[in-house]
Amino acid sequence: MTVVLAVDDSPSMRQMLAHTLRHGGYEVVEAEDGADALERLSGRRVDVVLTDQNMPRMDGLALTRAVRSDVRWCHLPVLILTTEADDDAKQAGRDAGATGWLVKPFEPARLLQVLGQVCPQVQETK
Repeated sequence: MTVVLAVDDSPSMRQMLAHTLRHGGYEVVEAEDGADALERLSGRRVDVVLTDQNMPRMDGLALTRAVRSDVRWCHLPVLILTTEADDDAKQAGRDAGATGWLVKPFEPARLLQVLGQVCPQVQETK
């Protein structure tokens, strides 16, 4: 089963993400910010990171840069899910190494579609 690390400082958003992802056939690991996400990455296999942008301690861009700079995780797809939709924010995500950018509020079907594109093995196991 494909494992998604869902990173968001909002407990209600993590709950919505986890529900959507589990319904879509994914295993979910939750983290409350980028620093927590790095700790969780160290402890288990993760196939894709889905992160909020604006969080305390370590934001989504800093998390993306940390993932890209670590040989253990540099290959992981990183999707940023945020309320920010302007071109400068998206460019900052690309510059940090993000694989993709989704805007909140998210549509569950669209989120699952994008995850299926970056993690095609999930579609094979459904």
